[in-house]
Amino acid sequence: MLNHYETVFILTPVLSDVQMKEAVEKFKTILTENGATITNEENWGLRKLQYPIQKKSTGFYSLLQFDAEPTVIATLETQFRRDERVLRFLSFRLDKYAFEYAEKRKNVKSKEVKEN
Repeated sequence: MLNHYETVFILTPVLSDVQMKEAVEKFKTILTENGATITNEENWGLRKLQYPIQKKSTGFYSLLQFDAEPTVIATLETQFRRDERVLRFLSFRLDKYAFEYAEKRKNVKSKEVKEN
C-alpha cells in the first residue's frame, strides 16, 4: 500500500547553488531507487531560520512530495542523518485532507508558473 508523504529538509547555507541542487538530486534518487514516485518538488530557496542551527542563521529549504511504501521513510531519514549538508528534516504522511490540499496547492503553483 502506497502512502502520500511530504518531506521538508533544510540544507546548510554554505553550499553553492550547484551543490544545493546536487544534494536535492541525491535525495530524489534515494526515493526513486526505493520505489517511490515523486509527485511534487519545491525549492523554497535560502530562508532565515527561526533559531540558529549549528551556528547557521539561514538554510536552503526544499520540499518533496512522493508516494511510497512506509519502509522508504526510514531509508530516507537515515540518509538525511548521515549527510552533513542537512541541518534539519521533517517527513510526514499526508492524510486524505492534507493530500487534497497539497494537490490544490500544486495546481495553483503550476498555473502561476504558466501565467508568468
